[in-house]
Amino acid sequence: MSRSVKEVLEMAKGVKMVDIRFTDLPGQWQHFTIPVRRLDEEFFSEGIPFDGSSIRGFREIHESDMLLIPDPATAFIDPVANIPTLVVSCDVYDPITVQPYARDPRYVARKAEAYLKQTGIADIAYFGPEAEFFIFDDVRYSSGTQESFYHIDSDEGWWNSGRGDRKNLGGQISPKRGYFPVPPTDTLQDVRSEITMALEEAGVKMEVHHHEVATAGQTELGMQFDTLTRMADSTLLYKYIAKNVARKNGKTVTFMPKPLFGDNGSGMHVHSSLWKGNNNIFFDAGGYAGLSDTAKYYIGGILKHAPALLALTSPTTNSFRRLVPGYEAPVNLAYSQRNRSAIIRIPVTKSSKAKRVEFRAPDPSANPYLCFSAILMAGLDGIQNRIDPGAPHDKDLYDLPAEEAKKVKQVPGSLGAVLDALEADHEFLLKGDVFTSDLLEAYIGYKRTYELDPVRLRPTPYEFTLYYDC
Repeated sequence: MSRSVKEVLEMAKGVKMVDIRFTDLPGQWQHFTIPVRRLDEEFFSEGIPFDGSSIRGFREIHESDMLLIPDPATAFIDPVANIPTLVVSCDVYDPITVQPYARDPRYVARKAEAYLKQTGIADIAYFGPEAEFFIFDDVRYSSGTQESFYHIDSDEGWWNSGRGDRKNLGGQISPKRGYFPVPPTDTLQDVRSEITMALEEAGVKMEVHHHEVATAGQTELGMQFDTLTRMADSTLLYKYIAKNVARKNGKTVTFMPKPLFGDNGSGMHVHSSLWKGNNNIFFDAGGYAGLSDTAKYYIGGILKHAPALLALTSPTTNSFRRLVPGYEAPVNLAYSQRNRSAIIRIPVTKSSKAKRVEFRAPDPSANPYLCFSAILMAGLDGIQNRIDPGAPHDKDLYDLPAEEAKKVKQVPGSLGAVLDALEADHEFLLKGDVFTSDLLEAYIGYKRTYELDPVRLRPTPYEFTLYYDC
Protein backbone atom coordinates (compact mmCIF):
# COMPACT_ATOMS: atom_id res chain seq x y z
CA MET A 1 0.00 0.00 0.00
CA SER A 2 1.41 3.38 -1.02
CA ARG A 3 1.01 6.18 1.51
CA SER A 4 1.61 9.90 1.21
CA VAL A 5 3.45 11.96 3.80
CA LYS A 6 0.16 13.52 4.91
CA GLU A 7 -1.38 10.09 5.41
CA VAL A 8 1.57 9.02 7.56
CA LEU A 9 1.31 12.18 9.66
CA GLU A 10 -2.37 11.37 10.16
CA MET A 11 -1.45 7.81 11.23
CA ALA A 12 1.04 9.22 13.72
CA LYS A 13 -1.59 11.17 15.67
CA GLY A 14 -2.34 8.20 17.87
CA VAL A 15 1.25 7.18 18.66
CA LYS A 16 3.94 8.25 21.11
CA MET A 17 7.13 7.21 19.32
CA VAL A 18 8.47 6.82 15.78
CA ASP A 19 10.86 3.96 15.01
CA ILE A 20 13.39 4.66 12.23
CA ARG A 21 14.60 1.52 10.42
CA PHE A 22 17.10 0.61 7.73
CA THR A 23 19.10 -2.46 6.73
CA ASP A 24 22.77 -3.32 7.08
CA LEU A 25 24.70 -5.16 4.35
CA PRO A 26 24.21 -8.71 5.74
CA GLY A 27 20.46 -8.04 5.96
CA GLN A 28 19.53 -7.25 9.57
CA TRP A 29 17.05 -4.52 10.38
CA GLN A 30 18.61 -1.66 12.37
CA HIS A 31 16.67 1.02 14.23
CA PHE A 32 16.53 3.98 16.55
CA THR A 33 13.53 5.82 17.95
CA ILE A 34 12.40 9.45 18.15
CA PRO A 35 9.46 11.15 19.92
CA VAL A 36 6.48 11.62 17.64
CA ARG A 37 6.68 15.42 17.98
CA ARG A 38 9.77 15.31 15.72
CA LEU A 39 7.76 13.89 12.84
CA ASP A 40 6.71 16.55 10.34
CA GLU A 41 6.71 17.08 6.56
CA GLU A 42 10.31 18.37 6.58
CA PHE A 43 11.45 15.16 8.26
CA PHE A 44 10.52 13.21 5.11
CA SER A 45 12.56 15.50 2.86
CA GLU A 46 15.47 16.45 5.11
CA GLY A 47 15.94 13.08 6.82
CA ILE A 48 17.91 12.31 9.95
CA PRO A 49 21.68 11.70 10.37
CA PHE A 50 23.30 8.61 11.88
CA ASP A 51 26.74 7.04 12.39
CA GLY A 52 27.44 4.69 9.48
CA SER A 53 30.77 3.47 10.86
CA SER A 54 28.99 1.29 13.42
CA ILE A 55 26.87 -0.51 10.79
CA ARG A 56 28.16 -3.73 9.25
CA GLY A 57 29.37 -3.24 5.69
CA PHE A 58 28.93 0.55 5.67
CA ARG A 59 31.42 3.38 6.29
CA GLU A 60 34.85 3.67 7.90
CA ILE A 61 35.12 5.89 10.99
CA HIS A 62 36.70 8.81 9.09
CA GLU A 63 33.61 9.07 6.84
CA SER A 64 30.97 7.93 9.28
CA ASP A 65 28.24 10.57 8.90
CA MET A 66 25.29 9.35 6.87
CA LEU A 67 21.68 10.33 6.28
CA LEU A 68 18.38 8.44 6.42
CA ILE A 69 15.42 9.56 4.29
CA PRO A 70 12.11 7.93 5.34
CA ASP A 71 9.90 6.25 2.75
CA PRO A 72 6.27 7.02 3.70
CA ALA A 73 5.03 3.98 1.74
CA THR A 74 6.59 1.70 4.37
CA ALA A 75 4.88 3.20 7.43
CA PHE A 76 2.88 0.99 9.79
CA ILE A 77 1.78 0.95 13.43
CA ASP A 78 3.91 -1.60 15.28
CA PRO A 79 1.56 -4.38 16.47
CA VAL A 80 4.07 -5.84 18.96
CA ALA A 81 5.33 -2.64 20.67
CA ASN A 82 3.96 -1.96 24.15
CA ILE A 83 4.12 1.80 23.63
CA PRO A 84 2.16 3.02 20.56
CA THR A 85 4.84 3.29 17.88
CA LEU A 86 4.85 4.15 14.19
CA VAL A 87 7.57 2.42 12.15
CA VAL A 88 9.00 3.78 8.91
CA SER A 89 11.79 2.31 6.78
CA CYS A 90 14.43 4.58 5.30
CA ASP A 91 16.81 4.81 2.39
CA VAL A 92 20.45 5.66 3.11
CA TYR A 93 22.05 8.78 1.61
CA ASP A 94 25.40 10.51 1.62
CA PRO A 95 24.85 13.74 3.63
CA ILE A 96 27.29 15.78 1.51
CA THR A 97 26.20 14.84 -2.00
CA VAL A 98 22.64 13.92 -0.90
CA GLN A 99 22.89 10.97 -3.28
CA PRO A 100 21.72 7.43 -2.46
CA TYR A 101 24.38 5.29 -0.83
CA ALA A 102 25.53 2.50 -3.17
CA ARG A 103 25.90 -0.04 -0.35
CA ASP A 104 22.33 0.49 0.90
CA PRO A 105 20.63 -2.86 0.15
CA ARG A 106 17.25 -1.20 -0.33
CA TYR A 107 18.75 1.11 -2.95
CA VAL A 108 20.01 -1.96 -4.82
CA ALA A 109 16.44 -3.31 -4.92
CA ARG A 110 15.05 0.00 -6.18
CA LYS A 111 17.73 0.11 -8.89
CA ALA A 112 16.92 -3.46 -9.93
CA GLU A 113 13.29 -2.48 -10.48
CA ALA A 114 14.32 0.61 -12.43
CA TYR A 115 16.72 -1.43 -14.59
CA LEU A 116 13.96 -3.91 -15.42
CA LYS A 117 11.90 -1.07 -16.88
CA GLN A 118 14.92 0.28 -18.77
CA THR A 119 15.41 -3.06 -20.55
CA GLY A 120 11.88 -2.91 -21.97
CA ILE A 121 11.48 -6.61 -21.16
CA ALA A 122 8.85 -5.99 -18.48
CA ASP A 123 7.44 -3.30 -16.22
CA ILE A 124 7.09 -5.15 -12.93
CA ALA A 125 8.80 -8.04 -11.17
CA TYR A 126 6.68 -9.82 -8.59
CA PHE A 127 8.32 -11.84 -5.84
CA GLY A 128 6.92 -14.26 -3.29
CA PRO A 129 9.33 -15.79 -0.75
CA GLU A 130 8.46 -18.77 1.46
CA ALA A 131 10.63 -18.14 4.52
CA GLU A 132 10.65 -21.09 6.93
CA PHE A 133 11.81 -20.89 10.53
CA PHE A 134 11.89 -22.76 13.84
CA ILE A 135 10.06 -21.86 17.03
CA PHE A 136 12.00 -23.34 19.96
CA ASP A 137 11.28 -23.37 23.69
CA ASP A 138 14.89 -23.01 24.81
CA VAL A 139 18.28 -22.32 23.27
CA ARG A 140 21.78 -22.05 24.73
CA TYR A 141 25.08 -21.68 22.88
CA SER A 142 28.65 -20.57 23.54
CA SER A 143 31.98 -20.59 21.77
CA GLY A 144 35.24 -19.85 23.57
CA THR A 145 38.89 -20.83 23.57
CA GLN A 146 38.32 -24.09 25.45
CA GLU A 147 34.69 -24.97 24.81
CA SER A 148 31.98 -24.79 22.20
CA PHE A 149 28.41 -26.04 22.37
CA TYR A 150 24.80 -25.45 21.45
CA HIS A 151 21.69 -26.85 23.05
CA ILE A 152 18.17 -26.54 21.60
CA ASP A 153 14.94 -27.75 23.13
CA SER A 154 11.33 -27.92 22.06
CA ASP A 155 8.32 -29.56 23.66
CA GLU A 156 7.61 -31.00 20.19
CA GLY A 157 11.12 -32.38 19.73
CA TRP A 158 11.25 -36.13 19.11
CA TRP A 159 14.13 -36.43 21.62
CA ASN A 160 11.68 -35.54 24.43
CA SER A 161 9.47 -38.59 23.82
CA GLY A 162 11.17 -40.50 26.65
CA ARG A 163 11.74 -37.59 29.02
CA GLY A 164 10.92 -38.50 32.62
CA ASP A 165 12.02 -35.54 34.76
CA ARG A 166 8.61 -33.90 34.29
CA LYS A 167 5.12 -34.86 33.21
CA ASN A 168 5.25 -36.11 29.62
CA LEU A 169 2.07 -36.14 27.52
CA GLY A 170 3.73 -37.74 24.47
CA GLY A 171 2.78 -36.92 20.90
CA GLN A 172 6.16 -35.45 19.97
CA ILE A 173 6.84 -35.09 16.25
CA SER A 174 9.13 -37.66 14.70
CA PRO A 175 11.81 -36.44 12.26
CA LYS A 176 10.29 -35.39 8.91
CA ARG A 177 6.73 -35.89 10.24
CA GLY A 178 5.77 -32.28 10.93
CA TYR A 179 3.73 -31.73 7.72
CA PHE A 180 0.69 -31.27 8.68
CA PRO A 181 -0.54 -32.95 11.93
CA VAL A 182 -3.38 -31.21 13.77
CA PRO A 183 -3.17 -30.11 17.43
CA PRO A 184 -2.28 -31.31 20.01
CA THR A 185 0.64 -32.80 18.02
CA ASP A 186 1.02 -29.39 16.38
CA THR A 187 1.53 -27.31 19.53
CA LEU A 188 2.05 -23.97 17.75
CA GLN A 189 -1.29 -23.31 16.06
CA ASP A 190 -2.16 -20.32 18.25
CA VAL A 191 1.34 -18.81 18.12
CA ARG A 192 1.37 -18.99 14.32
CA SER A 193 -2.10 -17.44 14.23
CA GLU A 194 -0.90 -14.60 16.48
CA ILE A 195 2.07 -13.97 14.17
CA THR A 196 -0.20 -14.02 11.12
CA MET A 197 -2.70 -11.60 12.67
CA ALA A 198 0.07 -9.22 13.73
CA LEU A 199 1.47 -9.22 10.19
CA GLU A 200 -1.97 -8.49 8.76
CA GLU A 201 -2.34 -5.67 11.29
CA ALA A 202 0.99 -4.25 10.08
CA GLY A 203 -0.26 -4.29 6.48
CA VAL A 204 1.23 -7.53 5.15
CA LYS A 205 -1.35 -9.64 3.28
CA MET A 206 -1.11 -13.22 4.51
CA GLU A 207 -2.34 -16.34 2.74
CA VAL A 208 -1.62 -19.38 4.94
CA HIS A 209 0.29 -20.69 7.95
CA HIS A 210 1.25 -24.25 8.86
CA HIS A 211 3.72 -26.53 10.59
CA GLU A 212 6.61 -27.51 8.35
CA VAL A 213 8.26 -30.90 7.82
CA ALA A 214 10.83 -30.94 10.63
CA THR A 215 10.26 -31.75 14.27
CA ALA A 216 10.63 -29.15 17.04
CA GLY A 217 8.45 -26.35 15.72
CA GLN A 218 9.45 -25.79 12.11
CA THR A 219 7.03 -23.24 10.67
CA GLU A 220 6.03 -21.42 7.52
CA LEU A 221 3.72 -18.47 6.97
CA GLY A 222 2.73 -17.58 3.42
CA MET A 223 2.72 -13.93 2.34
CA GLN A 224 0.95 -12.66 -0.75
CA PHE A 225 3.37 -11.78 -3.56
CA ASP A 226 4.36 -8.15 -4.11
CA THR A 227 6.78 -6.01 -6.10
CA LEU A 228 10.48 -6.63 -5.48
CA THR A 229 11.37 -3.83 -3.03
CA ARG A 230 8.08 -3.97 -1.14
CA MET A 231 8.38 -7.75 -0.81
CA ALA A 232 11.85 -7.36 0.65
CA ASP A 233 10.43 -4.77 3.09
CA SER A 234 7.74 -7.27 4.08
CA THR A 235 10.27 -10.09 4.52
CA LEU A 236 12.15 -8.09 7.15
CA LEU A 237 8.84 -7.26 8.83
CA TYR A 238 7.91 -10.97 8.71
CA LYS A 239 11.08 -11.89 10.60
CA TYR A 240 10.62 -9.06 13.11
CA ILE A 241 7.01 -9.96 13.91
CA ALA A 242 7.71 -13.70 14.15
CA LYS A 243 10.56 -13.19 16.61
CA ASN A 244 8.67 -10.73 18.79
CA VAL A 245 5.37 -12.61 18.98
CA ALA A 246 7.27 -15.80 19.84
CA ARG A 247 9.21 -13.97 22.56
CA LYS A 248 5.95 -12.71 24.07
CA ASN A 249 4.82 -16.33 24.24
CA GLY A 250 8.00 -17.43 26.03
CA LYS A 251 9.48 -18.97 22.90
CA THR A 252 12.36 -18.15 20.56
CA VAL A 253 12.51 -18.01 16.76
CA THR A 254 15.48 -18.66 14.50
CA PHE A 255 15.73 -18.23 10.73
CA MET A 256 19.07 -20.09 10.78
CA PRO A 257 18.94 -22.49 7.79
CA LYS A 258 20.07 -25.65 9.59
CA PRO A 259 19.79 -25.57 13.39
CA LEU A 260 19.00 -29.31 13.77
CA PHE A 261 21.03 -32.33 12.68
CA GLY A 262 19.11 -35.16 11.04
CA ASP A 263 15.99 -33.26 9.96
CA ASN A 264 14.97 -30.72 7.35
CA GLY A 265 16.48 -27.26 7.31
CA SER A 266 14.70 -23.97 6.69
CA GLY A 267 14.65 -22.65 3.15
CA MET A 268 13.20 -19.56 1.53
CA HIS A 269 11.93 -20.69 -1.86
CA VAL A 270 11.55 -17.55 -3.98
CA HIS A 271 8.78 -17.33 -6.57
CA SER A 272 9.09 -14.67 -9.27
CA SER A 273 7.32 -13.54 -12.44
CA LEU A 274 7.66 -10.65 -14.88
CA TRP A 275 4.75 -8.55 -16.11
CA LYS A 276 4.33 -6.12 -18.98
CA GLY A 277 1.16 -4.12 -18.47
CA ASN A 278 -1.49 -6.64 -17.42
CA ASN A 279 0.25 -9.59 -19.06
CA ASN A 280 2.37 -12.18 -17.30
CA ILE A 281 5.17 -12.66 -19.85
CA PHE A 282 6.15 -15.99 -18.25
CA PHE A 283 2.95 -17.66 -19.48
CA ASP A 284 2.45 -19.57 -22.72
CA ALA A 285 -0.31 -22.18 -22.78
CA GLY A 286 1.59 -24.19 -25.40
CA GLY A 287 4.97 -24.22 -23.65
CA TYR A 288 6.44 -26.78 -21.26
CA ALA A 289 4.60 -26.42 -17.93
CA GLY A 290 2.84 -23.38 -19.42
CA LEU A 291 6.11 -21.44 -19.72
CA SER A 292 6.95 -18.90 -22.39
CA ASP A 293 10.35 -18.83 -24.09
CA THR A 294 11.05 -15.68 -22.04
CA ALA A 295 10.50 -17.64 -18.83
CA LYS A 296 12.78 -20.45 -20.03
CA TYR A 297 15.55 -17.98 -20.82
CA TYR A 298 15.01 -16.46 -17.34
CA ILE A 299 15.52 -19.94 -15.91
CA GLY A 300 18.61 -20.37 -18.09
CA GLY A 301 20.13 -17.24 -16.59
CA ILE A 302 19.50 -18.41 -13.03
CA LEU A 303 20.96 -21.85 -13.72
CA LYS A 304 24.04 -20.39 -15.43
CA HIS A 305 24.77 -17.96 -12.59
CA ALA A 306 23.57 -20.17 -9.71
CA PRO A 307 27.01 -20.74 -8.12
CA ALA A 308 27.54 -16.97 -7.88
CA LEU A 309 23.90 -16.32 -6.93
CA LEU A 310 24.18 -18.57 -3.91
CA ALA A 311 26.66 -16.16 -2.32
CA LEU A 312 23.72 -13.74 -2.06
CA THR A 313 20.79 -16.14 -1.70
CA SER A 314 22.32 -18.81 0.60
CA PRO A 315 24.96 -16.63 2.20
CA THR A 316 26.08 -18.31 5.43
CA THR A 317 28.33 -21.20 6.38
CA ASN A 318 25.22 -22.79 7.90
CA SER A 319 23.40 -22.55 4.55
CA PHE A 320 25.56 -25.40 3.29
CA ARG A 321 24.51 -27.69 6.13
CA ARG A 322 21.06 -27.46 4.48
CA LEU A 323 22.11 -27.68 0.83
CA VAL A 324 22.85 -31.42 0.85
CA PRO A 325 20.98 -34.23 -0.94
CA GLY A 326 18.13 -36.06 0.78
CA TYR A 327 16.38 -33.34 2.78
CA GLU A 328 14.18 -31.74 0.09
CA ALA A 329 17.04 -29.26 -0.30
CA PRO A 330 17.71 -28.33 -3.93
CA VAL A 331 21.29 -29.01 -4.94
CA ASN A 332 20.72 -30.09 -8.55
CA LEU A 333 21.12 -27.42 -11.25
CA ALA A 334 18.03 -28.40 -13.17
CA TYR A 335 14.43 -27.29 -13.65
CA SER A 336 11.16 -29.19 -13.62
CA GLN A 337 7.46 -28.87 -13.02
CA ARG A 338 6.40 -30.29 -9.65
CA ASN A 339 9.83 -31.86 -8.96
CA ARG A 340 11.19 -30.62 -5.62
CA SER A 341 14.59 -32.22 -6.14
CA ALA A 342 15.37 -29.65 -8.88
CA ILE A 343 16.75 -26.23 -7.94
CA ILE A 344 14.02 -24.58 -10.04
CA ARG A 345 10.43 -25.79 -9.90
CA ILE A 346 7.48 -24.63 -11.99
CA PRO A 347 4.44 -24.79 -9.67
CA VAL A 348 1.44 -26.43 -11.31
CA THR A 349 -1.30 -23.93 -12.09
CA LYS A 350 -3.73 -23.42 -14.96
CA SER A 351 -3.96 -19.68 -14.29
CA SER A 352 -1.92 -17.43 -16.58
CA LYS A 353 -1.65 -14.91 -13.74
CA ALA A 354 -0.16 -17.47 -11.36
CA LYS A 355 2.51 -18.81 -13.73
CA ARG A 356 5.88 -18.25 -12.06
CA VAL A 357 9.36 -19.63 -11.48
CA GLU A 358 10.33 -21.00 -8.05
CA PHE A 359 14.03 -20.86 -7.18
CA ARG A 360 14.47 -23.23 -4.24
CA ALA A 361 18.09 -22.65 -3.18
CA PRO A 362 17.68 -19.43 -1.12
CA ASP A 363 17.25 -19.50 2.63
CA PRO A 364 16.05 -16.90 5.14
CA SER A 365 19.55 -15.92 6.28
CA ALA A 366 19.78 -13.92 3.03
CA ASN A 367 19.42 -10.16 2.81
CA PRO A 368 16.10 -10.08 0.89
CA TYR A 369 16.93 -6.89 -1.02
CA LEU A 370 20.15 -8.39 -2.39
CA CYS A 371 18.66 -11.86 -2.81
CA PHE A 372 15.65 -10.81 -4.90
CA SER A 373 17.67 -8.29 -6.91
CA ALA A 374 20.34 -10.87 -7.77
CA ILE A 375 17.74 -13.42 -8.89
CA LEU A 376 16.12 -10.80 -11.13
CA MET A 377 19.47 -9.75 -12.63
CA ALA A 378 20.45 -13.37 -13.37
CA GLY A 379 17.08 -13.98 -15.00
CA LEU A 380 17.29 -10.82 -17.08
CA ASP A 381 20.76 -11.82 -18.25
CA GLY A 382 19.28 -15.11 -19.37
CA ILE A 383 16.54 -13.33 -21.33
CA GLN A 384 18.91 -10.81 -22.91
CA ASN A 385 21.33 -13.53 -24.01
CA ARG A 386 18.68 -16.16 -24.77
CA ILE A 387 20.34 -18.69 -22.47
CA ASP A 388 18.88 -22.14 -23.08
CA PRO A 389 18.27 -24.00 -19.79
CA GLY A 390 18.31 -27.34 -21.59
CA ALA A 391 15.72 -30.06 -21.17
CA PRO A 392 13.67 -30.27 -17.96
CA HIS A 393 14.25 -33.10 -15.47
CA ASP A 394 11.00 -34.70 -14.35
CA LYS A 395 12.61 -37.59 -12.46
CA ASP A 396 13.66 -37.78 -8.80
CA LEU A 397 17.16 -36.39 -9.19
CA TYR A 398 18.28 -37.95 -5.90
CA ASP A 399 17.50 -41.44 -7.23
CA LEU A 400 19.05 -41.32 -10.70
CA PRO A 401 21.34 -44.11 -11.93
CA ALA A 402 24.98 -43.17 -11.43
CA GLU A 403 25.63 -42.49 -15.12
CA GLU A 404 22.66 -40.12 -15.38
CA ALA A 405 23.46 -38.44 -12.07
CA LYS A 406 26.93 -37.50 -13.30
CA LYS A 407 25.36 -35.38 -16.05
CA VAL A 408 23.42 -33.19 -13.61
CA LYS A 409 25.56 -30.42 -12.15
CA GLN A 410 25.19 -29.56 -8.46
CA VAL A 411 25.65 -26.37 -6.49
CA PRO A 412 28.98 -25.68 -4.77
CA GLY A 413 29.23 -27.14 -1.29
CA SER A 414 30.49 -24.29 0.86
CA LEU A 415 30.29 -20.57 1.48
CA GLY A 416 33.92 -20.20 0.41
CA ALA A 417 33.19 -21.80 -2.96
CA VAL A 418 30.18 -19.57 -3.74
CA LEU A 419 32.09 -16.43 -2.69
CA ASP A 420 34.81 -17.46 -5.14
CA ALA A 421 32.12 -17.99 -7.78
CA LEU A 422 30.67 -14.53 -7.15
CA GLU A 423 34.12 -13.01 -7.45
CA ALA A 424 34.56 -14.71 -10.83
CA ASP A 425 31.02 -14.18 -12.16
CA HIS A 426 29.37 -10.87 -11.28
CA GLU A 427 29.25 -8.82 -14.48
CA PHE A 428 25.54 -9.60 -14.84
CA LEU A 429 24.94 -7.91 -11.47
CA LEU A 430 26.69 -4.70 -12.53
CA LYS A 431 24.34 -3.96 -15.42
CA GLY A 432 22.40 -0.74 -14.94
CA ASP A 433 24.66 0.00 -11.94
CA VAL A 434 22.26 -2.16 -9.87
CA PHE A 435 25.06 -3.74 -7.87
CA THR A 436 28.40 -1.94 -7.75
CA SER A 437 31.89 -3.39 -7.57
CA ASP A 438 32.36 -1.53 -4.28
CA LEU A 439 29.31 -3.19 -2.71
CA LEU A 440 30.29 -6.67 -3.90
CA GLU A 441 33.88 -6.25 -2.68
CA ALA A 442 32.62 -5.08 0.72
CA TYR A 443 30.13 -7.94 0.90
CA ILE A 444 32.64 -10.64 -0.06
CA GLY A 445 35.26 -9.18 2.29
CA TYR A 446 32.81 -9.09 5.19
CA LYS A 447 31.69 -12.68 4.62
CA ARG A 448 35.25 -13.99 4.43
CA THR A 449 36.57 -12.04 7.40
CA TYR A 450 33.67 -12.23 9.86
CA GLU A 451 31.89 -15.46 8.94
CA LEU A 452 33.96 -17.85 6.82
CA ASP A 453 37.31 -17.55 8.62
CA PRO A 454 35.94 -17.67 12.20
CA VAL A 455 34.06 -20.90 11.43
CA ARG A 456 36.97 -22.36 9.47
CA LEU A 457 39.44 -21.77 12.30
CA ARG A 458 37.38 -23.28 15.13
CA PRO A 459 37.17 -26.96 16.06
CA THR A 460 33.59 -28.26 16.24
CA PRO A 461 32.21 -30.49 19.02
CA TYR A 462 31.76 -33.42 16.64
CA GLU A 463 35.45 -33.34 15.73
CA PHE A 464 36.14 -34.44 19.30
CA THR A 465 33.92 -37.48 18.70
CA LEU A 466 35.83 -38.26 15.53
CA TYR A 467 39.41 -37.44 16.44
CA TYR A 468 40.03 -37.05 20.17
CA ASP A 469 41.51 -40.54 20.51
CA CYS A 470 43.49 -40.45 17.26
